[in-house]
Amino acid sequence: MTIKLRGQLRNLHQPLVMGILNITPDSFYSSSRTTTDEEILRRIDTMLSEGADIIDVGACSTRPGSTPATAYEEMQRLDKALTLLRSRYPEVIVSVDTFRADVAAKCVRNYGVDIVNDIGGGALDSSMFATVADLQVPYVLTHSEDIAASATPVEDVLLWLARQLDTLRLAGVADVIVDLGFGFGKTLEQNYELLRRLADFAELEAPLLVGVSRKSMIYKLLECTSADALNGTTVLNTQALLAGANILRVHDVWAARQTVKLCSSLLAL
Repeated sequence: MTIKLRGQLRNLHQPLVMGILNITPDSFYSSSRTTTDEEILRRIDTMLSEGADIIDVGACSTRPGSTPATAYEEMQRLDKALTLLRSRYPEVIVSVDTFRADVAAKCVRNYGVDIVNDIGGGALDSSMFATVADLQVPYVLTHSEDIAASATPVEDVLLWLARQLDTLRLAGVADVIVDLGFGFGKTLEQNYELLRRLADFAELEAPLLVGVSRKSMIYKLLECTSADALNGTTVLNTQALLAGANILRVHDVWAARQTVKLCSSLLAL
């Protein structure tokens, strides 16, 4: 499995770790929030020293029940973070976590962002697919429909992703990464059913990104808080890797790096 980054093929046989950089005052995991220059740089330094392959920069919280920042607010935050990031680490692979096509375009053109990570899966901005096709960067396609009432969540998510993939490929987007959208529009039971059957999504023939880090599917089941959900995150990331995940999107890079190393050794036996 490969994707093209900066004009070169990147082999995903060894799973990648995507570290989360939240430039928001209201992300669901409070310890991940960064606002000042010092906090942003410290967070970037830490994630890279711990082995992050990708830094995923988000400036608009999309946690359930939140009110999204305006496009202007989102871009103002991204301007600051990406300027700091690119000034210190110009060669680092960066993704931007946004559902707005115009924001994605500015980040790619002005700051050389390498990946567009769209939690809307193209459904929240009708211009997104055409924009990504024009930008010619890899795109993370996230399932975003509300399927809480569905009795067949795996089949529904698989069909939705397949249709969106077809549309993207017809638009000329060559490199698509698939994210099942854990926690978005899904019941607790549906989230676990999707993770249990993650291997079924190999038929999409696209790299799989799994983002379950410290989410409510963990802390609600364990009756704890997001602050106490690292152990649960590691357990679910292990399951994801053994089922074929190619990228882990996480708050805790060092724990994920260790998980990748151990699971890769298991799978090599």
